[in-house]
Amino acid sequence: MSDTLHVATYNIHKGFSFFRRRMVIHDVREHLRLLNADLVFLQEVQGNHSKHARRFHNWPAQPQTEFLADAVWTDFAYGRNAVYDDGHHGNAILSRFPIVRWDNQDISAHRFESRGLLHCEIEVPGWDQLLHCVCVHLALTAGHRNRQMRLLQTRIEQLVPRSAPLIIAGDFNDWTQNAQHGLARALELREAFETAHGRPARSFPAALPLLQFDRIYVRGFSVQDARVHHGHPWARISDHAALTSRLKRL
Repeated sequence: MSDTLHVATYNIHKGFSFFRRRMVIHDVREHLRLLNADLVFLQEVQGNHSKHARRFHNWPAQPQTEFLADAVWTDFAYGRNAVYDDGHHGNAILSRFPIVRWDNQDISAHRFESRGLLHCEIEVPGWDQLLHCVCVHLALTAGHRNRQMRLLQTRIEQLVPRSAPLIIAGDFNDWTQNAQHGLARALELREAFETAHGRPARSFPAALPLLQFDRIYVRGFSVQDARVHHGHPWARISDHAALTSRLKRL
């Protein structure tokens, strides 16, 4: 039995480099494995894209969630959010532990910006309660983000026991820190980087991060450390930096 978890969150930009110059999903898989995380929260995961499959000779034959999880993360869940003629994309959670239940809640503010909350319940060996994990990718505008955070708050209040361990991670698009002042206080969450370093991580753009877009919120854990993975080679494979944190269950 272990009471520690190593978690990561990463917006993978559908497996393409900044400005979509190169297909880099194989590099994404390699570097995700180097992080050696127990749980990985992913945004902008391509579930299927027929045009890319025809264009790139080494485009993975299986959906990106399965391709990334292969032989490392035994369980995974994919929440399809945006659907279009050539395919679809959404959020995903990769897990070394069994995912016993999962659900994807549509929180889209309008049809031109599809968003969802991917909620997994995970059975960690030796733990007396299920671990609740929610992967998010929120809207670009403050008004829509605030509405989505209210929906997230309602979901947590209704479905997650106060005593259960909880991790909410992803791309919040929240440079104004509204999530910290509203959502975190209401749900008694701690943000990993604010706890470890005094402020949320700067994660965008990956080459020289300036904006605090990505977050890892926890409840029922202490934060042991938190790192931003940016610069070379990360800036070559996404416009966002990857974040990792080591957590210990209280």
